[in-house]
Amino acid sequence: MIIAAAQFLPVPGDIEANAARMAGLLTQAAGRGAGLVVFPELALTHYDLALIAADPQGMTVTADDSRLAPVREACRATGTAAVVNAAGRASGGGSRPAISSFVIGPDGALVTRYDKVHLYGDENSVFAPGTAEGRCTLGGIRFALATCFDNSVPEVAARAAADGCRVSLASSFHGSAERVARYAQQARDHGLQVLLANGMGTGGSASGCGLSGAWLPSGERVAAAAEWTGPVPGDGAELVFTDVRDRITLMADPAVAAIPVEECGEPLVDVRTAAPALLVAEDRNDPLGAFALLREGVLQRLLAAQESLPDGLRLQFVEGYRPPGLQRRYFEEYADELRAAHPGWDAGRLHRAASRYVSPPGIAPHSAGGAVDLTLVTADGEPVDMGTPVNASPEESDGACYTAAPDLAPVARAHRRVLNAALTDAGLVNYPTEWWHWSYGDRYWALATGADHALYGLKEPAGR
Repeated sequence: MIIAAAQFLPVPGDIEANAARMAGLLTQAAGRGAGLVVFPELALTHYDLALIAADPQGMTVTADDSRLAPVREACRATGTAAVVNAAGRASGGGSRPAISSFVIGPDGALVTRYDKVHLYGDENSVFAPGTAEGRCTLGGIRFALATCFDNSVPEVAARAAADGCRVSLASSFHGSAERVARYAQQARDHGLQVLLANGMGTGGSASGCGLSGAWLPSGERVAAAAEWTGPVPGDGAELVFTDVRDRITLMADPAVAAIPVEECGEPLVDVRTAAPALLVAEDRNDPLGAFALLREGVLQRLLAAQESLPDGLRLQFVEGYRPPGLQRRYFEEYADELRAAHPGWDAGRLHRAASRYVSPPGIAPHSAGGAVDLTLVTADGEPVDMGTPVNASPEESDGACYTAAPDLAPVARAHRRVLNAALTDAGLVNYPTEWWHWSYGDRYWALATGADHALYGLKEPAGR
């Protein structure tokens, strides 16, 4: 996934104009491959505390506020998520608003809301502090949310790292290059990749200096926007980008294996007879037909997803169940290929790298009957451009197999967006290193959705 920080000079107090500008920047970022765009602190109104205090009703929003409709629609249209920071209307009976980050998903729905915990200076007279940590998972990556002064409290980043977060998203309004530079230490001290969207312009007694940027876990700065030093023509809008694909939670991550399984006993069914409406690929060398087996609940969700596709498109089922022995063989063969290509890699690195493309046998979603490899085809069964063939490895595809890979042709990106929307709405989750791999009920699904346990454990096909 490519993620972006946007900085621009908001129109003070004009929520409609600023939301429209955000939608435009989000669309622009999506066109350059971004799957997530982060905006600065209080960018929906501009960082002007007196302005918000004078009209706490008009200057505050909720997640479903009609004035945010352009952003929600841009998210849906581009399949891109957004972090919009604004004065969030009080929830739970409070009287004062919060400084809130609204995370809007690629479907336009709210993913989570984070309220700034550590207020600074005059913010304490206008806003109420939040009480919960900011966390969300998008594209297989666990993100931490922090707002401006939150990032001055070392424990905030320490807790994020301990909680499995790989990337920290900061919506801020810092006034100096010196303060912005401190994000390098946060990244280095806690092993986090950091993306900063920093405000610009003067708001009341405070000024934002721009300089939005990105830092690797090593502390190296890899992206930087311009510094704001005074009025400029237009709104000075700028986007900065960073690649976070190596922060994806892989199948080899211990957090996946740690998910408990409470086997529900759901049977494997043969999709060829149980769902004649589902097109099944015919090029499988599997005389026993194990590839066509799938848990009944997964199949029902596939059929629901197919019903939601636009006219002229349908799903093509490629592979479902994979016996544990075959899974082990595939994993070991790919690990051997990597070992030959990278003789200096240690066993742990080989194991992690192999799991980008083949799941470790002990937790494999395919061997639980909960995973399916599939693609889109026309109503007549003709293939459409998905960017790579199904089962293209990271090496063969130069990384284009990743679901949110940059530099895809627009038509391939659009087809992936259609597939993602249909399957996500049906309750499946994607393995982000393989655009074609989707699952339900397995350990990876449980981790991605926050479920307490997996529904499906490893299974041997009966009578085969």
